[in-house]
Amino acid sequence: MQSMLSAKSAPVLFNALSGVAKQLGFDYCAYDMRLPWPVAEPKVVSLNNYPTTWQQRYMQERYDKIDPTVSHGRHSNLPMVWSDKHVASNRSFWEDARSHGLHAGWAQSCHDAKGISGLLNLSRSDDSVSHKELREISLKLSWLVGVAHEGLSLLLIEKHMPEAATQLTSREIEVLRWTADGKTSGEVSEIMNITDRTVNFHISNTLKKLNATNKTAAAIKAARLGIL
Repeated sequence: MQSMLSAKSAPVLFNALSGVAKQLGFDYCAYDMRLPWPVAEPKVVSLNNYPTTWQQRYMQERYDKIDPTVSHGRHSNLPMVWSDKHVASNRSFWEDARSHGLHAGWAQSCHDAKGISGLLNLSRSDDSVSHKELREISLKLSWLVGVAHEGLSLLLIEKHMPEAATQLTSREIEVLRWTADGKTSGEVSEIMNITDRTVNFHISNTLKKLNATNKTAAAIKAARLGIL
């Protein structure tokens, strides 16, 4: 726990995370951080110690589009244990995973106020994950998800999405809120009792701070980052 909380880089923290996963009985560990931007194709940052052949296969086949753990994690924070039900829903994917040594696993996601989501996937090459085992380690696994997301997102976000740390003034936020509601600059100036020039000044500042191309993009990005 101490090594994870004191890690100064993502690789160091991930190594510590993998060590804890190993102690809990899992051979492999993966953490995927899904950014809220861009909207059409959100960027995903991945760290894992899966077999190299499986990593290549996963990317080649674009398995992220059909991986049941990924789709589950996007809609629920509840843990998911690999089971026969999931195997039946996409047999070819699971058979391919098993051929690369991934026979059993557990996954859980975490979503924060900035719109960033993280998915922790633990797996191993043999044995299923029993109910008895889950009862014994469920609290540790839930704690691990929170620590992994809190630590890794902080270490990765500055490089991959620096806008997440953006600080807007109260006036800039108010202008963006009205913009997000579809108001024109003229309408915003009347609502806020300020000039059109002042409205456009605030919008210009938010475009720079959020690295957005126009005010619509700035409003959407701010909303997805939890700024609004």
